[in-house]
Amino acid sequence: MLQPHHTIGATRDAFVWNIPDDYNIGVDISDRIAAKTPNDLAIIDVDQAGHVTEHSYAQLRDAANQIANLLSHDMAPRDRIAVLLPQCMETAAAHIAITKMGCISLPLFTLFGPDALRHRLHDSGARAVITNAQGAATLATLQDGLPDLQMIYSIDGPGADARDLHALRADQPTTFTAAKTGADDPAILIYTSGTTGAPKGALHAHRVLLGHLPGVEMSHDFFPQPGDRIWTPADWAWIGGLLDVLMPALHHGVPVVACRFRKFTAQAAFDLIRTHDIRNAFLPPTALKLMRLHTPDIAVPMRSVASGGETLGKELIAWGRQVFGTTINEFYGQTECNMIVSSCAALEPAEPGVMGFAVPGHVVGLINEDTGQLCPTGTEGSIAVRAPDPVMFLEYWQDPAATAAKFIAIDGEKWLLTGDKGRETPTGRLQFVGRDDDIISSGGYRIGPAEIEDCLLSHPAVQLAGVVGKPDPIRGAVVAAYIQLASGYAPSDTLARDIAHHVKTRLAAYEYPRVVRFIDAMPMTTTGKIIRADLRRRAAADPSD
Repeated sequence: MLQPHHTIGATRDAFVWNIPDDYNIGVDISDRIAAKTPNDLAIIDVDQAGHVTEHSYAQLRDAANQIANLLSHDMAPRDRIAVLLPQCMETAAAHIAITKMGCISLPLFTLFGPDALRHRLHDSGARAVITNAQGAATLATLQDGLPDLQMIYSIDGPGADARDLHALRADQPTTFTAAKTGADDPAILIYTSGTTGAPKGALHAHRVLLGHLPGVEMSHDFFPQPGDRIWTPADWAWIGGLLDVLMPALHHGVPVVACRFRKFTAQAAFDLIRTHDIRNAFLPPTALKLMRLHTPDIAVPMRSVASGGETLGKELIAWGRQVFGTTINEFYGQTECNMIVSSCAALEPAEPGVMGFAVPGHVVGLINEDTGQLCPTGTEGSIAVRAPDPVMFLEYWQDPAATAAKFIAIDGEKWLLTGDKGRETPTGRLQFVGRDDDIISSGGYRIGPAEIEDCLLSHPAVQLAGVVGKPDPIRGAVVAAYIQLASGYAPSDTLARDIAHHVKTRLAAYEYPRVVRFIDAMPMTTTGKIIRADLRRRAAADPSD
């Protein structure tokens, strides 16, 4: 655990990694706690109707062991097993079971459409999926194109080519001998959006959880403290929900509230926090902005609130102190190398507009890629992390060229390039300047334009499509699509809505273009690449609808 000292420098100097040679995430976050305090509360499951089911560490362990025994009949170590579920006890149990088996867990977002699911399942070669009735119905339409997919299990019972997970696991033992895994063995495969080509799978080792802990502890003012109880509206399919909240909390024996609203509202969030005495939360900037629009008359005191995904302004930090009675700590990272920078109000006052300090245990630098040298204080450079680092990914799944391109060598040392620009302030903090690629940061999601453009081109009316982020006061940015129409089609509001719906039903709801604009000619380079900088200028100047 991260131990507090009087300054961030002293805290960093005192920190030492303790990464054992043999380590298994599933064993760590279930068996270890259950062996000591089996009746301690692990998951507080709140369904859409508000009904609550509490699960102890012993119950979570037993459920995971039954799932592991069931899956072990057909799966071998390092097989990919997908989890397509919302926040619930079964999601946690599934990830625990998969990692205890020595298999690789593939988290999938329930709002993914068929195209997004097909790519991730096919690319990963997933052999099984644990899902619900809704997910099973979607997967039933995709199986012909997924030759590796052997089994679909549903937590809602049999149907749509899915087997009944709960009925089958009920016959399995509640004890399971976990595979012996090294800290560097693969454990989790999370797909991340990029600007070119299809989304890539970032393969993480079991040590990734240990690598996250200092950043989680720092962003929550030295988590855990007695009485802590944590929640996030971020889906557990994303690294922010899975490895910033669920797994670190279970590692520390802190109860996790499982609740993801069908539609996020400020009132529902405030009510949940009050009702379940939530003391800690990871709230993405969009959630905070929506909650700020509906500030409650009575404060909702919390011990810690962390946020990441975009810079927090002075007004939002001041609002957080007023409503939550604590300073919102901003953190920074990405799927490949997460939780590497954070503020910590318990150590140093927040500096609005600045991300924070390099988290103890991580060496973060700013690199001038033209000269291959580290940048001096105050000079803009590419944000990079020195390797090796426990939180750093192993590789892009089956893509050695993309993996190699992610790193740069400086004076014999290897550094991971985040693809973002930043600068170091005189106080030693890191300030985010901008993205070095075309990723769209919208509502806490990092969205790559390539997948959306590819989907748009499958619409018969679309000849060319360019996708960029349009500035938005609530979401940070919204997806804006610029369309050059095919012959025989004319611009109209009806066609714009149809094109947007085409994406929404095929990818994910958060990826569809909220703005669709028709243009006569797509700005292109001489080599045929879309000049997205031109489209971004149009989007910035384009008045909101």
